[in-house]
Amino acid sequence: MWAGGAGAFQLPEWMIQFADQKQEFNKRPSKIGRRSLSRSISQSSTDSYSSAASYTDSSDDETSPRDKQQKNSKGSSDFCVKNIKQAEFGRREIEIAEQEMPALMALRKRAQGEKPLAGAKIVGCTHITAQTAVLMETLGALGAQCRWAACNIYSTLNEVAAALAESGFPVFAWKGESEDDFWWCIDRCVNVEGWQPNMILDDGGDLTHWIYKKYPNMFKKIKGIVEESVTGVHRLYQLSKAGKLCVPAMNVNDSVTKQKFDNLYCCRESILDGLKRTTDMMFGGKQVVVCGYGEVGKGCCAALKAMGSIVYVTEIDPICALQACMDGFRLVKLNEVIRQVDIVITCTGNKNVVTREHLDRMKNSCIVCNMGHSNTEIDVASLRTPELTWERVRSQVDHVIWPDGKRIVLLAEVGAAAAAQGP
Repeated sequence: MWAGGAGAFQLPEWMIQFADQKQEFNKRPSKIGRRSLSRSISQSSTDSYSSAASYTDSSDDETSPRDKQQKNSKGSSDFCVKNIKQAEFGRREIEIAEQEMPALMALRKRAQGEKPLAGAKIVGCTHITAQTAVLMETLGALGAQCRWAACNIYSTLNEVAAALAESGFPVFAWKGESEDDFWWCIDRCVNVEGWQPNMILDDGGDLTHWIYKKYPNMFKKIKGIVEESVTGVHRLYQLSKAGKLCVPAMNVNDSVTKQKFDNLYCCRESILDGLKRTTDMMFGGKQVVVCGYGEVGKGCCAALKAMGSIVYVTEIDPICALQACMDGFRLVKLNEVIRQVDIVITCTGNKNVVTREHLDRMKNSCIVCNMGHSNTEIDVASLRTPELTWERVRSQVDHVIWPDGKRIVLLAEVGAAAAAQGP
């Protein structure tokens, strides 16, 4: 405020105090870790933040989990996860997931005394998330013995895997596995002395494929296969047509709850979550092409439309194409819009939907991603050429740069180790 006299200006007392505090803050060392900074903010937040930091800290030991000797609190080492010390954090996530899965919790409460799954030896290969953990622990509560690996190298929640390992489940999975790690983990679940699985719970068909390829004699004692994904079901049909499917298999993907809830409603929410986490982008006004208008495509389109995106759809099935039209989306051929769209999302379960020709014609900073199980829909292999430069932006986000400076944003490297997992 003015204190009188020409040019005499005096800052309010609260501004002077703030300036002093700012100078004091600037005297602190500039290279300060997030954990130390959190303690300087408030002691009450330290405990909760330190748990999160142990799970997100990028400076974690880069030693492969395969080279670590870890044991849970009961002394068991029959697992392989990123860090068993993250178990407490993972347990909190599982407890939250339990609140969203009342049917499984009710089943657990009603039948765990009867142990209806006693004698079941289930080997599983699915996404390892808090929701899967609720399923696994329900199977265990009902009497089943389980061994588990991850069907996807990117989706594993390390802290959840640690919580399962701490609870006594033989889990072999961590986020960011290599292709060799992926098959090693599956093999550790299957090839165990004194333990023979009699049921397979698969997502994508990789576990079934591995047993068929490496341990075909195991099928003599396996009573059946449960398969969740479109990709895995295709692979089972291939075995069946060749006369090589020697045990009963249940096509869970075609069940009403899987089609209408998981594929439609869950993808309707997860598409926005995945894009936000990786790109932090706004959707309003963005031009998006969704390839495929099956249940997954329907969910993606509904979510993007609700956020204000301009949505185009490509679809070869006449009924699904008509549904897209009736839902208010413009049906196009990919070639017609590839130069103008901001985001390309594949949801077909097919292969070679987005080719190198499409990738060459995309606009600068176009985002390319896949909502399917495998990488077959986008020709990522064609981008591994000397004239293109790959630049890692953050976890699961890559820039692929053309010689003229144009770049596309590739999410989850939709092709890396999944190449061997395709149908």
